[in-house]
Amino acid sequence: MLKEKKAVIFDMDGSLIDSMWIWPEVDKEYVQKYHLTLPEDFHKAIEGKSYTETAAYFVDMFPSLHKTVEEVQAEWTNMTMELYKTRVCLKPGAREFLNKMKEQNVLLGIATSNGRTLAETALKALKIESYFASVRTACEVASGKPSPDVYLKVAEDLQMKPENCLVFEDIPNGIRAGKNAGMEVCAVDDAFSRPLTEEKKRLADYFIHDYFEIFDDTYERCGV
Repeated sequence: MLKEKKAVIFDMDGSLIDSMWIWPEVDKEYVQKYHLTLPEDFHKAIEGKSYTETAAYFVDMFPSLHKTVEEVQAEWTNMTMELYKTRVCLKPGAREFLNKMKEQNVLLGIATSNGRTLAETALKALKIESYFASVRTACEVASGKPSPDVYLKVAEDLQMKPENCLVFEDIPNGIRAGKNAGMEVCAVDDAFSRPLTEEKKRLADYFIHDYFEIFDDTYERCGV
């Protein structure tokens, strides 16, 4: 998996940290507060979208909100900040993997669909912000995932060619983004996207249940 790889780029939520469980509760609380009804394809519709794009989706879908994109983002951030400070944790084996990559002088980056405030809050709370030479959000590029923009931006920051980067992703559109960037992608198991496991395996080059599988070479090679 790591052969000829000089950089590793992580999606954050669901891939590096266990945090996707936060958002269904936020969605539920938010729609109840404003008496909204989410469409059946809601999760598919927002999959991979940046924090800004998702807020824009709400503003466009629910004009009764009478809110700006910035106001929606700020409200979500206020609703989740304390959880990102105190309740998220690294995926099993992730800290050990980060340390191993640091020892091997592999550059590390973050390419997240989340907002910068929450991303920085989580990284600081977990005391891992110093590992990453680049932290970029999809709000900072032209388009969110499955567009490759945020992955290419991190690779540019790291001064790495896409073929020398390995991506870790937990959702299909995130995997597509990494592949569209010309990078190999390892899909990560996560409870939130577990119903999509077979699709994730079809799209990705590798699949792990946790990062310990990389150390003992028990990860799954996909597309072979």
